[in-house]
Amino acid sequence: MPSPINVEDFRELARRRLPRRLFDYIDGGAEDERGLRRNREAFDRFTFLPRRLVDVSTRDAATQLLGRSVAAPLAIAPTGLNGLIWPHGDIALARAAQRAGIPFVMSTASNVSLERLAAEAGGDLWFQLYVLHRDLADDLVERAVRAGYRTLVVTVDVTLNGKRERDMRNGFALPLRYTPRVVLDAVRHPRWTYALLRAGGVPSLENIASGSKSNVQAKAALLRRQMDASFAWEDLRRLRDRWPHRLIVKGILRADDAARSIEFGADGVVLSNHGARQLDDAVAPLDVLTPVKNACAGRGAIMMDSGVRRGSDVVKAVALGADAVLLGRATLYGLAAAGEAGALHVIDIVKDEIDRTLAMLGCRTIADLSPGHLLAAGARMADRGAPWTAAVAPNADSDAIFDAPQR
Repeated sequence: MPSPINVEDFRELARRRLPRRLFDYIDGGAEDERGLRRNREAFDRFTFLPRRLVDVSTRDAATQLLGRSVAAPLAIAPTGLNGLIWPHGDIALARAAQRAGIPFVMSTASNVSLERLAAEAGGDLWFQLYVLHRDLADDLVERAVRAGYRTLVVTVDVTLNGKRERDMRNGFALPLRYTPRVVLDAVRHPRWTYALLRAGGVPSLENIASGSKSNVQAKAALLRRQMDASFAWEDLRRLRDRWPHRLIVKGILRADDAARSIEFGADGVVLSNHGARQLDDAVAPLDVLTPVKNACAGRGAIMMDSGVRRGSDVVKAVALGADAVLLGRATLYGLAAAGEAGALHVIDIVKDEIDRTLAMLGCRTIADLSPGHLLAAGARMADRGAPWTAAVAPNADSDAIFDAPQR
């Protein structure tokens, strides 16, 4: 195919290079995958209201995130088993993020250790924590501190694994089972197979790779995505007390939970339905962004992920109040297609689309964006003699933006 020019092009390249069960692991959602469609439709429900006669000859997408400068309101989301997608995939993604000037969030389920990533990748590295067992969580937190991580992201929406039916049908699980169908699929994808074998075969979960009894149990739980279901608010407070730097709670979808996370000491939240991989009918994060922003009232950073495929999606999220957007599948498609270079190309595409959207909206900087640049589906313009109103009035504190019928 021609040189890729958007995320969907990279998705097609990833589909061609990866065995089916691995591509479906990246691409699929829970149950009937309504959530995948809902995440995309949430962005489609908003259209732009550009401002004209503004000097946009120079533009800047840089912003501040948790007290640090980033080149764009972006970060790479935590994703597991990246070493199956590309040799040493976690390092490749982190280096792409560093070159792009945005943070990289390392998953507990990574295929390189958090210490190795910190030593080899560079850049603004965050560590994402799954609480499998309390002792293991404490150990990972202490290791992350010693390795120099300054942002901890606690994922709270995986008390057990979502029913991911593509994975079930494909028999995708670790350790990988080499059935005749699996072997044939590998033979049909020689580039992927050769790269995996050259890198030493199926990678392990390096952050919990020791042979201790607790780690063996934790590894089994992580492979099943079966976390400590008893982890609750007081446990978050205890974790906040143990972690000396910035702490983010990921997987929030309610305004009251977001506000309570801040009250319990979090420096911000990530609105996420886990890329529609957990609860199929969970609300799309974009649809709760404004209520969460109002509930938190500037007391912490508000980020979101799930369904982002265009720079215009990022602009819509920022206009509605997000401080940053995390890229998950988008950069995985780039990683699968061409490693670090592919992931960086995806980030550059998204950044270019952000810049183009800013220019055509009449915005010189990311800070110029506001709800006034958006119109929600089904909303009406103000009376003809008055200025146009957009998705939310400048001082509105209601959820009227979401009253329009959904498609």
